[in-house]
Amino acid sequence: MWLTPLLLAVATVVHAQDGNFSAPFPNSTYPGAASPDPDTAAGSQSFQSSPPYYPSPWGSGSGDWSDAYVKARAFVSQLTLLEKVNLTTGVGWEGERCVGQNGAIPRLGFRSLCMQDSPVGVRLTDFNSVFPAGVNVAATFDRGMAYARGVAMGEEHRGKGTDVQLGPVAGPLGRVPEGGRNWEGFSPDPVLTGVLIAQTVQGIQSAGVIACAKHYIGNEQEHFRQLLEAAGFGFTINDSYSSNIDDVTLHELYLWPFADAVRAGVGSIMCSYNQVNNSYSCQNSHLQNYILKGELGFQGFIMSDWGAHHSGVGSALAGLDMSMPGDLAFDSGTSFWGANLTVAVLNGTVPEWRIDDMATRIVAAWYYVGRDTKAVPINFDSWTTDTYGYEHFVAMEGYTLVNEHVDVRGDHGALIRQIGAASTVLLKNTNSALPLKGTEKFTAVFGEDAGDNPYGPNGCSDRGCDNGTLGMAWGSGSANFPYLVTPETAIQNEVLSNNGVFQSLTDNYAFMQIEALAGQASVAIVFVNSDSGEGYIEVDGNIGDRNNITLWGGGDYLIQNVSGYCNNTIVVVHSTGPVLLGNYSDNPNVTAILWAGIPGEESGNSITDVLYGRVNPGAKLPFTMAAVREDYSTDILYLPNEGTGAPQIDFTEGVFIDYRGFDHKDTTPLYEFGFGLSYTTFSYSNLQIVKTNTSMYTPNTGMSAAAPVLSTVDNNTMDYLFPANFTPVYLYIYPYLNFTDLEASANETDYATPGYIPAGSQDGSPQPFIPAGGAPGGNPELYDVLYQVTATITNNGSVAGDEVPQLYLSLGGPSDPKAVLRGFERLSIQPGMSATFTVDLTRRDVSNWDTTAQNWAISTYPKTVFVGSSSRNLPLSMALP
Repeated sequence: MWLTPLLLAVATVVHAQDGNFSAPFPNSTYPGAASPDPDTAAGSQSFQSSPPYYPSPWGSGSGDWSDAYVKARAFVSQLTLLEKVNLTTGVGWEGERCVGQNGAIPRLGFRSLCMQDSPVGVRLTDFNSVFPAGVNVAATFDRGMAYARGVAMGEEHRGKGTDVQLGPVAGPLGRVPEGGRNWEGFSPDPVLTGVLIAQTVQGIQSAGVIACAKHYIGNEQEHFRQLLEAAGFGFTINDSYSSNIDDVTLHELYLWPFADAVRAGVGSIMCSYNQVNNSYSCQNSHLQNYILKGELGFQGFIMSDWGAHHSGVGSALAGLDMSMPGDLAFDSGTSFWGANLTVAVLNGTVPEWRIDDMATRIVAAWYYVGRDTKAVPINFDSWTTDTYGYEHFVAMEGYTLVNEHVDVRGDHGALIRQIGAASTVLLKNTNSALPLKGTEKFTAVFGEDAGDNPYGPNGCSDRGCDNGTLGMAWGSGSANFPYLVTPETAIQNEVLSNNGVFQSLTDNYAFMQIEALAGQASVAIVFVNSDSGEGYIEVDGNIGDRNNITLWGGGDYLIQNVSGYCNNTIVVVHSTGPVLLGNYSDNPNVTAILWAGIPGEESGNSITDVLYGRVNPGAKLPFTMAAVREDYSTDILYLPNEGTGAPQIDFTEGVFIDYRGFDHKDTTPLYEFGFGLSYTTFSYSNLQIVKTNTSMYTPNTGMSAAAPVLSTVDNNTMDYLFPANFTPVYLYIYPYLNFTDLEASANETDYATPGYIPAGSQDGSPQPFIPAGGAPGGNPELYDVLYQVTATITNNGSVAGDEVPQLYLSLGGPSDPKAVLRGFERLSIQPGMSATFTVDLTRRDVSNWDTTAQNWAISTYPKTVFVGSSSRNLPLSMALP
């Protein structure tokens, strides 16, 4: 998703800060960081191709989808071809009130479905909440909070009339620390992301809204994801970049969380802008047909990202089910589908069973989450917050009531505050500098990041600036703040409630005044940040992706200046990902460091709860903090590397990203993945492993049923013309034909020229099952529990606290990471008490992907379990029996 009504140019440039420029690293993987796996070396080559797979698997209603499919097939069997096409095609950008809507079926009372951003709230409206970002949820390591946030977001989307929430995010996973949209997702670890995306999906859908997991797949940077966008920033390329990913890396890293989302019942998946192995994701038959619908048994529908649809017949045969927003280019009035899909079915290019499957998948997802009983009329408008406006914004037609200003927030502010505090990671705490007592003689707060945006919290469209405190990053993953509690305000309230002295200075460059105030303070709290976002907005020279991972707005100078005059300086970092913290970990005047991420509307209250001890920090880093940028295995490709051809991004590091890459190179991080301190201390003991299952793995076998054809297409082209006396809305995408002659309706100069129809793509006969498939999420036996691991965690301090014990597994092979996360649990433990940490290890957890067998297999290499408080602090270990 990209652009807003106020950002209809190809790109927007916002200079909010000085500096923050660096020489871009010229390659995507650093020297010495390549994977030792020969499969990775062979399968991550520039210009490699993606193997074809046809036909597109038809939904079967497997898993718990059976009832939804019975209802959906009964519904679709009543539809005409025009109505089926209407379901699959968006009506065009700004054609209706949501950022995406497909066509309605008025005859059966089926309204146009509302697709709406974002993964942190309801975008482009009012009276909605702004939730902490996905990266904050990852820092909580808390399944319950992920689910509760999903429920709350789903409730707000439902209350506004949304049918499909465009989130949560597992792509980008976080291959590169500078990735612009990493904050929308969870973590570069696939297990952490997989657990939390599954909980989020289930939470959203429990509220009766379809979740849309995105962006599938390999969408790991913003640069060069789209041609026009790149041109707006002075780059000329003919195709979007290609993420060249080998089969092992795809399965063991990037696909893993999508499998968890599918197993959780996600109703929709959004394919991404980029190419994968030189085939656009939304028409990549291997990714959509073989892997997603075949191997993972996905029963919902695949929709394109906005503008990621690149072909008509080709994408339909390759597995795409819904085109968003429907038009070829925004507000063009033309479409790859719409009338062209009607033509393709009538002339036999797209088989009847395929259009039936596309429609069935969409309607099945609608029934699966209970939209038939939980739908609310759309009561907002994405293109204006005015009460009255045009129903069809781009056409300026249908002036009516478009915004009812429904307040959907409920009591979600309390949950947002709780998650913000629970996701704050304590990185340093010298001599128990924290928690503060509230009785400090003189409290001073410093930094632009502590204060208000002078233009208001929503003063920059889609949050496309870095003014004031960073409560949310920029792009289509944003939402409008109902309010934003700044750290300056919350800390002032705290201090004044104790009759203390409080002063603040939010100009990072007021050097003389900073020195004077810091010299007076008994405690100085410095707020700094580092921002990023989606690639259609440039902020301070950062085109979505960050140019570096330093602090913005002179943050380093600010810390150095304050800490030079106050020996009790506390640093709070708001950022979209890792930042370089210099020598602050060793600076005696910097007594505490906290990472607070992107905390949402209750930002100031959340950090104040932690600073003053109402909340004992229990969060852990969901990524690695490096000492220097070069310690990461990967980087952004900042310049095209193939002239005007598609940039080639070779994922030669394989699975060795983030902490796996640090371990592989034996590089010491500043703060490792999974690290986080508490106001108490914990000890680990009594590791035990019990083998619970000795059964052998059975590959999936057999044949599918034939593709169902739910209704017969009438081939009389007269029946597909625009109805008599019908007045079309300007630029609206319709399924109707202009002429009875199909060639004339298609308006293609090469219509009669024989085209390429992939072998098998029209075959609706029974098809062999994929060995690694069998149910949503893959072969059900992959989720058999083979081992149960337990350990005892004891709170040795004098205050209650949360600890997140983590289980890492060494798979033992020469090409495997040293250890990978396979389990975690957030435990609340009273002082002097113990709790039991339990992890069920599944067959998938202890397996590797076998490229020859195209299935998961447990290797014969010895395997070891490690348990501890971070990826580098693992005091307990035991061989897996």
